[in-house]
Amino acid sequence: MHAILLNRRTNERKEVKVGFSWTEFFWGFWPALFRGDWKWLVIILLVDLVLGVWSFGGVSAAFNMIFAFFYNKLYINDLLNSGFEPADDSSYNTLLAKNYIASGRRFSTINESHYGRTR
Repeated sequence: MHAILLNRRTNERKEVKVGFSWTEFFWGFWPALFRGDWKWLVIILLVDLVLGVWSFGGVSAAFNMIFAFFYNKLYINDLLNSGFEPADDSSYNTLLAKNYIASGRRFSTINESHYGRTR
């Protein structure tokens, strides 16, 4: 599943993957580098280096396998906290279905009907 996020201030648009991160699973820190996600790039690199040095990469590989379950959610939450919001109802519903956002969270681009308001 994918969702489209939009930053109204900068007019930046990002299509993000929702769910398991296969790219992080196979490539470790590289997806964070290509996404420009500097915070998680540094964290993943440090963990990989610290765990990989004494275990010849085995524990580092296990970390990447486990972290792949969480990386996309962490990345999307960082984007949402920095001013991005779902670009349309479909993206909103996708993020809501996967529990990436709370059901009452308000965004300016989404129709008011999602927030349970009655007229």
